[in-house]
Amino acid sequence: MRRHYLLPDISQPGKIGCTLPALDVAPAQLPPEELLRSELDLPEVSEVELVRYFITLSQLNYGVDTGFYPLGSCTMKYNPKWHEDVAKLPGFTALHPYQPEASVQGALQLMFELQEYLAEITGMNRTSLAPMAGAQGELANLLMIKAYHQSCGESRKKILVPDTAHGTNPATATMCGFESITVPSDANGNIDLNRLDSMMDEQVAALTLTMPTTLGLFDPKMEEISRIVHERGGLLCGDGANLNSLLGKIKFGDLGFDCVQLNLHKTFSTPHGGGGPGSGPICVKSILADFLPLPWVVKNEKGYTLTVPARSIGRLGAAGGNFGVMIKAYTYIRSLGAVGLKQVSEDAVINANYLKEKLKPYYHLPYDRPCLHEVVFSAKWQKAKGIKAWDIAKRLLDYGFHPPTMYFPLVVEEALMIEPTETEGKETLDAFIEAMKSIAREVEENPEILHTAPHHTPVRRLDEATAARKPDLCWYIKKKSQ
Repeated sequence: MRRHYLLPDISQPGKIGCTLPALDVAPAQLPPEELLRSELDLPEVSEVELVRYFITLSQLNYGVDTGFYPLGSCTMKYNPKWHEDVAKLPGFTALHPYQPEASVQGALQLMFELQEYLAEITGMNRTSLAPMAGAQGELANLLMIKAYHQSCGESRKKILVPDTAHGTNPATATMCGFESITVPSDANGNIDLNRLDSMMDEQVAALTLTMPTTLGLFDPKMEEISRIVHERGGLLCGDGANLNSLLGKIKFGDLGFDCVQLNLHKTFSTPHGGGGPGSGPICVKSILADFLPLPWVVKNEKGYTLTVPARSIGRLGAAGGNFGVMIKAYTYIRSLGAVGLKQVSEDAVINANYLKEKLKPYYHLPYDRPCLHEVVFSAKWQKAKGIKAWDIAKRLLDYGFHPPTMYFPLVVEEALMIEPTETEGKETLDAFIEAMKSIAREVEENPEILHTAPHHTPVRRLDEATAARKPDLCWYIKKKSQ
């Protein structure tokens, strides 16, 4: 295994990483002495050592380009590289968001058509591309819902959030000034209709519902859920982060949703992870169209223009959204077409169900029913033998796989949430299955190897709890002893 080191380890006095020509102009006057450092204690290395160091660091990274990345609910899938080439075309990269509209008609046309595509895919009437992340899309949806109720002369104070929701859902409700109230699941992993019926009153502004849920399940009682919410004057707000499993199959509008937030960086071809880039468009029914954030692209006899909806909740950022992500989403949709988008969801669903059937003899399956894009196992069988989901995840690193999402959703004990996505082939899934089966056998035969895993990674098991609670954000170079 290659030895990993830090630059100070190979630093030698006098080494330099560049050669500069002799000074051919008069030296500039330095700032006052009190502003100057007496020494800058940086590593002294050659150019080749510097290049090799950073190349080595880059090879320690794990991503969808290097291996299977089964993070449930995150949709960490491979995306075609030529989509990146389209987004880098000079006609796109040289634009400025505040150019005269006449000079950016092509970009505005792309945005307008993307708005229309997303509205069609979700079964909604209007789309705003302004939100720059999924959570900001959630925020925009609830701000619109709040403004809508106020326009009706109502001041509703509550948002209902299922116990299988993404963690941002209750946080967003609180940010918007609502009280977040949890709706429990029933024994089958669906919303408990009796509890929903009893909790839905005139103070509830909306039910926010992730569909399919973070359990990877489709709630067969959607029609009844929609009826209960709307009969009491509430709205149904969708979290479309898991749209990967519905493309070309089911539309949020047909299910009774009034608005939905999407994640272009999950479903529509932008590498997800590492803090960005993201984009969280919102698609709404007509009753919310006047409240959309600005700007909004419309088409008229003069071409394409940016406009402000009549009762807009305002601006969410300095420009009109994350344009680079829009380009890749547009490219993805145009290249696949209706038939291709349908195949995306079909392949994602069959992959998840293949994993479910192959692994359920080895790991507890709390909801043994057909899943959609992801499957949630429990390590409760292994926990009974002293092994936690955490240990399984760490051991997976030794087999060359990134761990799945763990301990979420909270309704599943020792949860292992696995999302294979549509881009993984059977060979990769079979290799992952064999790794998981081997780990299940190790629990029986050699549990200590899991307790001390990982064994073959550059960094061994970290104390992540301490790192989160007592972060040390400074690092200092230790001078070599002479």
